[in-house]
This record gives sequence, C-alpha cells and structure tokens, in this order.
Amino acid sequence: MNETLITIFITLVLVAATVVPYVRRLRKKEGKAREKFQQLKISGLHEASAMHPQIDALQCIGCAACVRACPEGDVLGIIEGKATLIHGAKCVGHGLCAEACPVGAINLLMAKPGRSADLPMIDERYESSVKGMYIVGELGGLGLIKNAITQGTNVVRHITSLPHSTDDDTYDVAIIGAGPAGFAAGLTALENNLRYVILEQNDIGGTVLQYPRAKIVMTSPVELPLWGKVKLIETRKEALLELWQAVIKKTGIKIHTGVKVENIQHDENQFVIQSASGEWKAKYVVLALGRRGTPRKLGVAGEQLSKVTYRLIDAASYQNSHVLVVGGGDSAIEAAIGLASQKGNTVSLSYRKNEFSRIKERNKAHIDDFVSRKKIIVEFNSEVKEIMEEKVMLQTPYGVSEIPNDFVFIFAGGELPNEFLKKIGIQMQVQVME
Repeated sequence: MNETLITIFITLVLVAATVVPYVRRLRKKEGKAREKFQQLKISGLHEASAMHPQIDALQCIGCAACVRACPEGDVLGIIEGKATLIHGAKCVGHGLCAEACPVGAINLLMAKPGRSADLPMIDERYESSVKGMYIVGELGGLGLIKNAITQGTNVVRHITSLPHSTDDDTYDVAIIGAGPAGFAAGLTALENNLRYVILEQNDIGGTVLQYPRAKIVMTSPVELPLWGKVKLIETRKEALLELWQAVIKKTGIKIHTGVKVENIQHDENQFVIQSASGEWKAKYVVLALGRRGTPRKLGVAGEQLSKVTYRLIDAASYQNSHVLVVGGGDSAIEAAIGLASQKGNTVSLSYRKNEFSRIKERNKAHIDDFVSRKKIIVEFNSEVKEIMEEKVMLQTPYGVSEIPNDFVFIFAGGELPNEFLKKIGIQMQVQVME
C-alpha cells in the first residue's frame, strides 16, 4: 500500500514538473499576444483590410497550429485559449493557417472583420458572369503571389482550348493588369502562340508596385511560364520587380504601360477594350486587377521611386528610418502612429489643410499625444514638391523645407474597381462577416 502511494506521489510530482512550466509558458505567450493586440489597436493595425482568416471560436481548440504555420510571425495569437487575429493589417492571405487547423475552424475572407466585401461572381474556370471574361488574382479574392501566378497561368491554358478569333484585327486574349496574375497570363499566352495584348495602367508589376512591405513572402516555389521555377521564398519587392524585368528581357513579352482601361464593350463575337489612348479588340478578356484600387497620386517629381508607397501593412518592417506620411485622414494618422511606435524612426506628417477635421476621436487623441511627446512632427498647410533618393522637398507656409527621408507613404485616397466592374456588366456577390 505504501509503495502504491509513493508511486502515485512520484507520478504527480513528475506530471506537475511537466505541466506547470508548460502552463506558465502558455500564459506568458498569451500575455504577449494580448499586449501586442492592445498596442496594434491604437494604430488600427489589428484590423485586416484584405484577405484574412476568420476564426470560429466554437470550433477552435486553441492548439496554436495556425500560429505556428503563419510565415508572417505575429498575425495570429492565442488569447483566452482561442486563436485570435492580432495583426490583421499584416496578413496577406497565405492561407497556411487554414490548412494547418486540424478542426477546420478557419476560413479566408476578404475585407475588414464585420464589414461586407463585394467579390465578382466567378466559376471554377475563373469565368465571370460575362461569358468570355475571366477574373484572376487579388480581384477574385486571392492576393497571394503564388496563387495569382497559378490562376493567371491556368486561365489562359483554358482559353487556349477555346475557339480563337479569325479576324486579323482581333486579339485572342486581352489581359488587363500586369501584376503577378496578368504577367503569368501573358507569358502563358506567348508560350501557346496566342495573339495577346497586356494593358497596365501603371507600370510593370501592378499591385506589387504599391506593396509597401520591405519583405514579400511566397509560401512555396511556383512555376512561371517560359522561365521556370521561381524560388523567391522571402524577398523584397524590388527583387521581385527585377525578376520581372529579367523575364521580359528573356522572353520578349510585350506590355503596354500607362494605359487605363475605361470601358469594355461586348457583343456575341468579341470585346472592345477602350481607353483614352485607344481601343483594342479581343475574343477573350482576363481581368487581373488589384482590389486596392487606383491610388491617387501627388503628381510630383520622384513619386515613381520604389521608396514611395500607398499603403502600410507592417509598421515593424520600418525602423531607424526617416519617414514621411502624406495625408490627413484616419489611414494617414494610423500609419504615422504605427511608424512612430517603431524603434529609431523619425516621422513627419504632411497635410495640406490647417487641421485634422475628419478623423476619429480616438485617432485625434492619439495623434495629439504623439505630437506632444515629439514622436511625430506635423506640417499643416504643406505639400510635397519633390521626392528624392535621400530627402523630400516640402512646401510650407514658411517656404520650402528640405527633410531627410528614407520612405514616403501617401494616403490621398483612391478609386476602387467596383464601379468599373459593374459598368462592364460583372455581377457581384456579397460576403458579410460576423
């Protein structure tokens, strides 16, 4: 009997020696996750603005498989025993969290939690409600580079099997957008000897040009037509754009840049793509547009530099830098606060009016606090005159000011593609997030 009690006692001691440290580690991690979540709430970066995981708390078992699977680091965390979206703005829709969840508690959705997201109706072949018009990439709900390339490739391979135009002045396929999806679609068309035209309103790279993160993650290698396997598992956007240029040089693919498509008309046999600079006819159309819309630009010299971006996803990627934020809305204020919270940053905020008149009370309180602590320098009644490699020229009421600069974030609004889609006849479906 005594031996039995001793055995039970030793067993309990061993279990306690194992379990107690484990529980302490969990509590410590949860404490850090909770603290991080509260910090990100200040700058609004806890909310997702694109593809993100929605977690069913009733199904979630708190195993943290999703946390470990996410290559972004701190997008998800465990709070009160359940997976929680902590750094939503950092999420770029990899989908690895959903794949890793052993109980299927995660779905990927678009837009901010609690809001609705209009997505075009497409079938398993990526064909929209307009017959012969296909939608791929971010516009269709998947913004991950690997997925975009795969979709662009697959949709043109499908088009290859369809009847082609017999008219000399009609392309087999018109591709709208030269981001990863459009680029891959064009390469596939070239590979299959299709008559194609690629139209991009900005420059080669599409949405990638707007991508502000110092780091871009591709979850696994992907096959790029006429090039081969792309193994840029972790890279910068500049390296990805350099790859694009290398592929262009090798393959000779043609891309028309600076062409904003304003309308697409359709009859039984073809599409007519219209822009201010001309029109093109095509048997099929592939829309490879981004969902972030067309950012409103300042129209100043130097705005094309790679250090200029129109959206902040990961403030932590920017440290020990001179940063200029342009704009006076909530997005600009939240970005400035997020950047000013990082180690070693000097943050200036340029706004053309004399006060912040349309921002949330929470943001007003926070920006006043950061300004009072000299964490942010606000330049009211100012405008950017020129952007250079290492500085920015700012027009102020007191004359032209020259400030050191490493990065520029512009929040001057933009034009979302939803109205354009409705104009050309695309039917939308609405996802409502609880």
